[in-house]
Amino acid sequence: MYTLGIDSSTQSIKALVYDTDAGKVVTTVSVNFGKELPEFGCPDGFLPNADPLVRHADPKLWVAGLDKVLGKLKDAFDTSKIAAIGGDGQQHGSVYLNASWDGALARLSGPDGCPDLLSALDGVFSRATSPIWMDSSTHAEVAALDAKFGEALRRRTGSPAIERFTGPQIMKFAKDDPAAFNATRRIHLVSSFLCSLLIGADAPIDTGDGAGMNLLDLSRGEWDAEICDFVAPGLVAKLPQVKNGLAGRLAPYFAKYGLKTGIPVAAFTGDNPASLVGTGADKPGVAVVSLGTSDVFFAAMDRFLTDPDGCGHVFGNPSGGCMSLACIKNGSLAREKVRSLVGCDYAFFDEGAFDEVAKAGGAERLRAFPYFEEEITPKHAATGIEADFDWQAASPAEKVVSVIRGQVLNMFERTRWIGTFDTIRVTGGASRSRGIRDTIASVFGAKVETLDVPDSAALGGAILAARL
Repeated sequence: MYTLGIDSSTQSIKALVYDTDAGKVVTTVSVNFGKELPEFGCPDGFLPNADPLVRHADPKLWVAGLDKVLGKLKDAFDTSKIAAIGGDGQQHGSVYLNASWDGALARLSGPDGCPDLLSALDGVFSRATSPIWMDSSTHAEVAALDAKFGEALRRRTGSPAIERFTGPQIMKFAKDDPAAFNATRRIHLVSSFLCSLLIGADAPIDTGDGAGMNLLDLSRGEWDAEICDFVAPGLVAKLPQVKNGLAGRLAPYFAKYGLKTGIPVAAFTGDNPASLVGTGADKPGVAVVSLGTSDVFFAAMDRFLTDPDGCGHVFGNPSGGCMSLACIKNGSLAREKVRSLVGCDYAFFDEGAFDEVAKAGGAERLRAFPYFEEEITPKHAATGIEADFDWQAASPAEKVVSVIRGQVLNMFERTRWIGTFDTIRVTGGASRSRGIRDTIASVFGAKVETLDVPDSAALGGAILAARL
């Protein structure tokens, strides 16, 4: 059986075909938003703005991207073989739709058809732009949520109030443009919006992506009426239902791409929950560490609980239960800065420094914390390098090892509340470093595996489709 996974990220949209019998990816195509859809004015996936805190995208970009990527897929694969569809969208992004939304969806399922998705959706947006995960313009709204709910917000929704989360974004919209908010019939996430197009009906929001809104009571899997009403009166009526699993059946419109009308479509999730599934870490006992610009740690949880320090987030797990996520901002960029300060090549930074310190002994006493950017896990202002030993007198090898140990020890301390792990799967550019992998294995006391799953979110969507 073949299933399709669709991943709409910040800068591109991918379509991946998965052979469930062979357990392998057979085809992947993608559309880069900036390069291939320049008419929407989003060169990096968002609209330029003089205010660096404001990061919005044109929602029509995602609509056109879906049409274009499916067109590419039709040219690359016999799409009539696809038996089910799943997918994901960048977390926290939101789409605002007016009363003509239902009619637009009906056109995708009607006998007359429509030339393209944009034509079907003409005039449906009550808000011309969509705030995405990079937006940090909601400081006042976050402060208001904190003042009203305090720790209860984290205990109920899995996260403290966060600027990029959808609840504060909706709150700001309702306050700044009440007329447009009142004209909004439905608010979707990027994930559920795209899924709605595929099924020609209002798709649900799943618990994985829904938890990134500060609106969902994760212990019950339902919208928290009290929080929603505080964010904007009448908000619950504007939100889709919360549901995992089957969202609906593929609308007739998509037969133009060779897809069979009526095949099942899974509720789309967020990119992080989809990656949890795509990396095979959706069962407790396995964690994934993505070593990128920021370092991200995520893992499945056997029960709902929240970080007592308020750093980590809890989302729904598309495979059932919950997942945790901790984002450490000072990741690879900090490592690169240290490498530059030390003046060494990658061979020394990735391996040689660790061999030198191991021969001399005493690696356990070395720990330094590179805070070149304002940190979020834990909250910490940017100060440079903080070390509990004489940094200036240290050798180049000791400096390298101390920074890696500091980063891994911070990750360990900030994730202990989740539980213990038998296996940690490491991905991202820095996973090439034997020194980093060995440090993770030593600190966590776990087996470390290197992952090579370049499209883990799209693969996760395809796997979820296979489970329908």
